[in-house]
Amino acid sequence: MTSPTAVRTVARRAVLVAVGGMLGTAARLGLGMLIPDAALGALCANIVGSLALGILTARLPASDLRVFLGTGVLGGFTTYSAFAVDSVVMWSSAPLLASLYVVASIVLGVAAAAAGMRLGRRRVLR
Repeated sequence: MTSPTAVRTVARRAVLVAVGGMLGTAARLGLGMLIPDAALGALCANIVGSLALGILTARLPASDLRVFLGTGVLGGFTTYSAFAVDSVVMWSSAPLLASLYVVASIVLGVAAAAAGMRLGRRRVLR
């Protein structure tokens, strides 16, 4: 049996993820307008999103704000599906470039997440 408090928490967080996802998706659309090359736009979104999520994860405890920003906003901003489709499309005309794109996306994304977590853990010197 689930308590009413748990149900309210799940419902509140679902709304936070939905609203955050809408904002993140709108930001991703804006980035796509600035960077019309779809693959480059997805690469930039995924690297910036990985860095931001790393910082967020290191700085914020599990909370409604972290759910809103991490799962919602950054989940909507980053785009694994576009990365996958762009990789397949690129492969048909430029397999070497597609391979480099996949490797760069994964390596740079993981490096950005690690850098973000490191940056997020640093204490501000006073």
